[in-house]
Amino acid sequence: MGFTIEIRLIRPFNELDRGLRIKASKRKKAYFCQNFLLMKLKRLCLLGISLFVLATNLISQETTSLRNDLFYLASPELKGRFPGTNEDSQVARFIQQRFHELGLEMPFNNGIQTFKVVTSVEATNDNRLIINGQNADYGVDYSLYAFSSNRTLDADVVYAGFGIVVETDSLKRSDYAGLDVKGKWVLLLKGDPEPQNNGSPFIPFSDARTKAMFAKDRGALGVIFTGGIQNDKNDELVPLLFERAFVNAGLPVLDVKRAFLEKTISGLSVDSLEAKAIRNEKHSQNDIHLSASAHTFLKLTEVTTQNIIGILRGKHPVLQDEYIVIGAHHDHLGMGGKGSGSRMPDTLAPHLGADDNASGTATVLALAKRFANEETKPDRSLLFVLFGAEEMGLLGSDYFVKNLPVEKEKIYAMFNFDMVGRLNDSKILAIGGTGTSKETEEILHRFAEKSPLKFSYSPEGFGPSDHASFYKENIPVFYFTTGSHTDYHTPADSPEKINYQGMSEIADFAKSIIGYLADRPEHLSFTEAGPKEQKSARRGFKVTLGIMPDYTGASDNGLSVGGVTKGGAAERAGLKKGDVITGLNGMPVGNIYDYMNRLKQLKPGQRVNVDLLRDGQPIVLIVDL
Repeated sequence: MGFTIEIRLIRPFNELDRGLRIKASKRKKAYFCQNFLLMKLKRLCLLGISLFVLATNLISQETTSLRNDLFYLASPELKGRFPGTNEDSQVARFIQQRFHELGLEMPFNNGIQTFKVVTSVEATNDNRLIINGQNADYGVDYSLYAFSSNRTLDADVVYAGFGIVVETDSLKRSDYAGLDVKGKWVLLLKGDPEPQNNGSPFIPFSDARTKAMFAKDRGALGVIFTGGIQNDKNDELVPLLFERAFVNAGLPVLDVKRAFLEKTISGLSVDSLEAKAIRNEKHSQNDIHLSASAHTFLKLTEVTTQNIIGILRGKHPVLQDEYIVIGAHHDHLGMGGKGSGSRMPDTLAPHLGADDNASGTATVLALAKRFANEETKPDRSLLFVLFGAEEMGLLGSDYFVKNLPVEKEKIYAMFNFDMVGRLNDSKILAIGGTGTSKETEEILHRFAEKSPLKFSYSPEGFGPSDHASFYKENIPVFYFTTGSHTDYHTPADSPEKINYQGMSEIADFAKSIIGYLADRPEHLSFTEAGPKEQKSARRGFKVTLGIMPDYTGASDNGLSVGGVTKGGAAERAGLKKGDVITGLNGMPVGNIYDYMNRLKQLKPGQRVNVDLLRDGQPIVLIVDL
């Protein structure tokens, strides 16, 4: 065979040989091409597999990072991240360190913006009460309401039934008619004149704080509550529950047991007083001879908590001076308990807050890492903020917008992530604030088409989370949430129930929107979308001035106006942000509770005189409701 080959190679070239050689060459080329293509295909497959594995690893790494951060933030060791605790400070240091590692600018005190909040109220041993010469034991015979003032008062007691004052077109009642309570204690029954009627029209006027305000309006210096059999079957004392936005009532407010009080009133029962009050019959003051001496003292616990702030500086020489805020709150309910906001107030255990809001905090940290690690930075600067004390009434974000590290006019938009950890099989992400700029929904729709998520839009800018503090400052907001669930505000909101892949997908979508807005030359056009104040669910709260009150203020010298609703009664009358309302229709307004209770006395179409301070100067405006 070797010989034959050799002969063919050396004999003269002819057409037959040429044909044979061409066929052989073609077979050789075909064989070579086939192997070359197979080799290329194999390499491409290997490259594709490598890229897939790399992408999968990157996704896995991010999901793992989200999971690790969240498991730490929602660990039992952090005891629910309650403001002012050691664990709260521990969380702040953790976030601060992350921002440092990413090379973010750290304004204020190395990224920490501190502020003070009142977290609890307790009665001390320095409390006493004597009625008609009989000493009462605190916690046994009487207790204090949490909004009671610290004071010493020795005075006569005037009985005023349920202590309700209301005058509307359909409802009229004044339990103070013919009574002089100036400089005295007022004895009041708890509840309202229709205890068996769940739809009683008196309900909006029957809470203790409202009744205390009515008494104070008429010159009373202290209030003593007691309960008849209809309203207090077990004769139990009210618990000393802390109100998150603490403001005292301006006078001592006590709850005295029916059994103790009856010992001081010879031959008269509280039940008989209540029966007559229900029938709206006046009881003779001659039958009630009472005097009371009391010293009331409640100790407030004020603590320091913090916002944690990091800035990623943009690259554009002009737009870098504008900022997109990317935020979430890092606090939660601590160990729970009564007055904490827990839906299981009798269970003292770490409220882990995995979804609320370790999920939002972890998402903000993930977004900070993504943007910081990119070689090309966005044009605008990104301002990452983890807010404190949100659960106590948006206190951290409210403090932040009043004490910004940059000019307020330079804030381009605000993204808020609150409870983004429970994306379910429907894959619906709710986005609030879509009506707070003219361009928002069009931009969201453009990016939604490329996302595996589905979306539910809500135009309102106000809501139960930190973006509300920015909306009332006329800043467009984007509020991301996967919604509430049965574990909300309970110890069962735990890390193993979080959808980490879902969080990663939400972060993907948010990054695309934020990145686009950060490089977008045009500004967003702010529009009002809904009221800039919390709508009351209480019956009887029928009118509004159209302002956003400062809910966090603890002053008793008036209500600061945090914002004015466009087109509302207040704006038409000339009220402005920063005004301090001190009275409505001649009745004093010292705080948010006074303001809300005064509104309950008004009706649509009424003309109201509003006393206020503007730049320290008193003025009066007329508001048509």
